[in-house]
Amino acid sequence: MDELYGPSRTELDTRTLADRRAAGRELRTRVPRSSHAEWTPATDRPDPLSLLEEQNRSRLPHLVPLRYARMSVSPFTFLRGSAIVMAQDLAATPVSGIKVQICGDAHLNNFGIYATPERNQVFDVNDFDETLPGPWEWDIKRFAAGIVAAGRINGFPAATNRRAVLNGVQSYREHMWKYSDITHIDVWYSRIDYESSLQFVRRTFRWYIEKQREKSRLRSSLQAFPKLAMQVDGQYRIKDDPPLIAHLDDEELTEQLKGLVEAYRPTVQEDRRVLLRKYHCVDVAQKVVGVGSVGTRCYVVLLLGNDSNDPLLLQIKEAQASVLERHLGPSAHPNHAERVVNGQRLMQAASDLFLGWTRLGFTDYYIRQFRDMKLSVNLETLIPDGFIEYCRFCGWALARAHARSGDPAQISGYLGRSDMFDRAIAAFAETYADQTERDHAAFVAAVRADKAVQSPLR
Repeated sequence: MDELYGPSRTELDTRTLADRRAAGRELRTRVPRSSHAEWTPATDRPDPLSLLEEQNRSRLPHLVPLRYARMSVSPFTFLRGSAIVMAQDLAATPVSGIKVQICGDAHLNNFGIYATPERNQVFDVNDFDETLPGPWEWDIKRFAAGIVAAGRINGFPAATNRRAVLNGVQSYREHMWKYSDITHIDVWYSRIDYESSLQFVRRTFRWYIEKQREKSRLRSSLQAFPKLAMQVDGQYRIKDDPPLIAHLDDEELTEQLKGLVEAYRPTVQEDRRVLLRKYHCVDVAQKVVGVGSVGTRCYVVLLLGNDSNDPLLLQIKEAQASVLERHLGPSAHPNHAERVVNGQRLMQAASDLFLGWTRLGFTDYYIRQFRDMKLSVNLETLIPDGFIEYCRFCGWALARAHARSGDPAQISGYLGRSDMFDRAIAAFAETYADQTERDHAAFVAAVRADKAVQSPLR
């Protein structure tokens, strides 16, 4: 799989840092940085609704209306739920040819805080359902378009949204340059933790960082346990809250899902298997999560250790084929959950203690903790300066994630020291956000028309 990310180990060994940067600069002759500003919908562009309906065929039919309801809220929620649409569009945009492990869905809500296995809090990319080796530009363009879409929903003026994009992309470019200057192992060990990152935050925004940090610290299995579980006839059960949380009518499937905790154990790091073995399954229920994931099979599992003061909540989530595969080729992994887990481990500074994968029948699942100091920023609570600062942090996190699998020297050579690439992406983001608004309006109209005839969209 190493060849998927660019130069081989031998080539990197024989080329100096200056050579690799020069190779990146040379790529500009074929793909000018200014070309990334371009966006024009193809004349044969597929109808976004048809792409979404195609996805619905593999999803739980009774949850499709909920998926559509969440996507209908705003152009930004539509963008969140329509990675398949933007993947189709990005496939026609210019790329330098440098590949890294990409997130595939790098919008603003897919960054956040979580705890490392050592219980340190870090800020990083935190969603990998679409991850695949691919053009680093695709992540940057989805990131930037999402900034403009989110900023518009917040009512920020165009100048603020443009500044947010420019700051986010500048942060990516400058941090990529820094990562190219340090050793490969230092890149691997780098992380955005709260203690050290505060020195890079403007004083006026530090209070918000501290507030989010304290809020995320409280998000644990122990804290969630009394909210999600109750005692029934002496046994603890997950509380039903349909359609968001609901027990399955199929007892056989319920038992099979409980068995997945044992089945996936070999994919967890060996020392952590010992810890996992100390817990036993008590209950499992279906759980709706996110926007784009609504309709996929997702469950929450309650496990107990010593007693009710020792709960562990795990999430079992279906992994389907990445929306990028039709454009980049199939994954090298035979199991889509394995693809997700390995992509996550490759991009994140540290991954969940219990992260692993398995399969039940023909469905691939990855498993992780349901809540372990995880928190995504509520974008609607941000003032303009805070929004811009948050975008800067996300750009930093994306650069660090890409630098782990790719060659930061070649990428930084292509990007250069000027803001030419930043300005090109800002132009793309504006134009693509306009396209997203048109797609969202057409989507909402179709959903309303469908409701009028009382025939659920398929």
